[in-house]
Amino acid sequence: MKLENPHPAIPFYQPADDEVTVFEHAWRNGLPLLIKGPTGCGKTRFVAHMAARLGLPLYTVACHDDLTAADLVGRHLIGDGQTVWCDGPLTRAVREGGICYLDEIVEARKDTTVVLHPLADDRRILPIDRTGELLKAPPEFMLVVSYNPGYQNLLKGMKPSTRQRFVSLRFDFPAREREESILLGETGCAPDLARRLVGIANSLRILKEHDLEEAASTRLLVYAALLIRAGMDPVSACRAAIVESLTDDPEVAEALMEVVAATFGR
Repeated sequence: MKLENPHPAIPFYQPADDEVTVFEHAWRNGLPLLIKGPTGCGKTRFVAHMAARLGLPLYTVACHDDLTAADLVGRHLIGDGQTVWCDGPLTRAVREGGICYLDEIVEARKDTTVVLHPLADDRRILPIDRTGELLKAPPEFMLVVSYNPGYQNLLKGMKPSTRQRFVSLRFDFPAREREESILLGETGCAPDLARRLVGIANSLRILKEHDLEEAASTRLLVYAALLIRAGMDPVSACRAAIVESLTDDPEVAEALMEVVAATFGR
């Protein structure tokens, strides 16, 4: 049975605990939010769900080593013989009273994330040096960042002085029954298929600390379910959507495929 989304305009999300309440209270009180959890566990979907739920514009930034402060705040561009200021996503979110979501914040350079500090405390301001503006964030504005603690190290970790500016939520992969429900709601697949795919994921997650850099994510299970529902052979779909996405080592891939084959009786 497919779980219908009662609000089709709102991205499907099934709460695990009180994260919806925490998000709403943080937003109402003008507090920034940090979400930490493994890749593919639902962090980005949760933020999209909450933005739609609250009726707020959402600006998402995928952070990386080359991300500059200008990429966030904005820059002057030359066109038709004129120099025109162009707002970056952070500035647009502040002006419009929306959510600015910085995904994998620890991938950004430290000199870039410093621009967030005056927005992430009680000042809630954004200085724009190049235009001389000092924007005061409206009550609707919210700053949300996320990262995967599994990738933290001495060179790529969030500074304590930055982390302590945020209300924080910890995400993890869903419990078995909830993950099955997510697959049903996301893909409309048969309950038996959802059960088998979640079983595969749980078996592969046990191997994460031994042979895999990353655990099998809920996102990959959704991909596999969609391929299978479209008519693809289940074992082939799991190889393409799960196994080959987890490892480049042929021997490790074949070991993972044994779990898949056993699940589907091959």
